[in-house]
Amino acid sequence: MSGNGTTDDDPVQTAVWRLRSRACWADAAALLPPDRPAPALQRAALLVERCLYTERGWQEAEDALRTAEAIAHGDEERGAAACERGQLAYTATLHGVRDRADEARAALGRAAALIPPGAPGRALLDFRRGLIAENLARSPQAARAAYRRAHAGAAAHADPLLLSFTWRHLAGLSLRDGELADARHGFAESLRIREELGYLVGTAPALASLADTEDEPEASRLREEARRLFRLLGGVPTWLARQLTPPTPGAATA
Repeated sequence: MSGNGTTDDDPVQTAVWRLRSRACWADAAALLPPDRPAPALQRAALLVERCLYTERGWQEAEDALRTAEAIAHGDEERGAAACERGQLAYTATLHGVRDRADEARAALGRAAALIPPGAPGRALLDFRRGLIAENLARSPQAARAAYRRAHAGAAAHADPLLLSFTWRHLAGLSLRDGELADARHGFAESLRIREELGYLVGTAPALASLADTEDEPEASRLREEARRLFRLLGGVPTWLARQLTPPTPGAATA
């Protein structure tokens, strides 16, 4: 969930970004050699992200992550691998594949011990600790604090994609608290960044979230655009289907 869509004229990274942003994680991972620490870690991160968006590919992600863990050099690389381990365990728990919440917390704790404050990887770690606080521990206050730390770190290290996630999740907490203007602003910022980066796989969720803060007819327009992108990407992210399903005509609503 980190990256900025720019590649410094590296053709491999350009191709990886384009494939990733269009939900082609396996194809992107295939471009990266698994026998060197940095590419191996990037491969693992791509395949872990695929699990989050598609609810499949678990074994491939596990295998890639074990390889990355085995060849990691230095504390920051080991910390980054632990951060991906925590994300994979969190994702499996979130999607009901298996309860790995304790493993997720332990892995992110290891990452926190290895990645020093102020390091580039710390912002992503803080964001993922926020996810666990919000969605597993049901502690919105702790989640907000973690997201704010991640937001500041992403801004300091010029990581706009991560900023799109922190804007989105902070906005979600604001919406839960009835702070509609703050929620609308955060969702709009998240959408703007994703559109500017060309992060297509993340654009439909951003449109759908912004629609929840808008009045008609704008809300319906945003949802229809989200549905169009959702269909274009073959029903990815899978969990967005519930949010985009139109209500049955005449059905009672709570």
